[in-house]
Amino acid sequence: MTADPALAADVDAACRLHGEFTLRSGQVSDTYFDKYLFEAQPALLDRVAEQMVALVPEGTELLGGLELGGVPIATVVSAKTGIPVLFVRKKAKEYGTAKLAEGPGFDGRRVTLIEDVITSGGAVRDATLVLRGAGAIIETVVCAIDRSPEGNPLADLGLEIRSVLTKAQLDATQR
Repeated sequence: MTADPALAADVDAACRLHGEFTLRSGQVSDTYFDKYLFEAQPALLDRVAEQMVALVPEGTELLGGLELGGVPIATVVSAKTGIPVLFVRKKAKEYGTAKLAEGPGFDGRRVTLIEDVITSGGAVRDATLVLRGAGAIIETVVCAIDRSPEGNPLADLGLEIRSVLTKAQLDATQR
C-alpha cells in the first residue's frame, strides 16, 4: 500500500462524490468514489498506474483488467510493465467468439486481476471463479481504491488484495 498523501488528495478531489448511492454490493453509502473521474485524467491515471506497478506480484504473466473501470488502469500498467493484458467482461458476450476474456490465452497462466474500486469484492469474486474454472491461476488483485470494511472480503477465495489507496487514506484528506 502506498502512503502518498499527495496522490490520495488528488484522487479524492477528483472522484469523491457525496449523496446517497447504492453500491454494486447493494450497500447504501453517502460517499461514492467515481473512478472514471480520475481515470479520465491522463496524468492522474498515470500516477495511480505507476503505484500499481510495484504491487504486481513477481511471476505475473497476464494482467486481467475487469470491465469497465479496471480496463484503462490495466492497459496503462501493461504499457509500463510489458505484461500483456486480458480484458475481462462481466459476462461472456453472446455473439462472435462468445468470450468472457479478450486477449491472450490464460489457461495455466498466472493472472493478476486489476480493479478500480473494491468494496465487497463482488466483481472480482465473479471473475475469479469463472477464470479459475477455465484454468487461470489467480492469487492477487491489485486495485486503485480499497474501500472494503476491515478484513479481506476475498480471503475465502485465497485472494490477496493489494491497493494503491484505501478509503481511510482518502478520508484522511478530508480533515
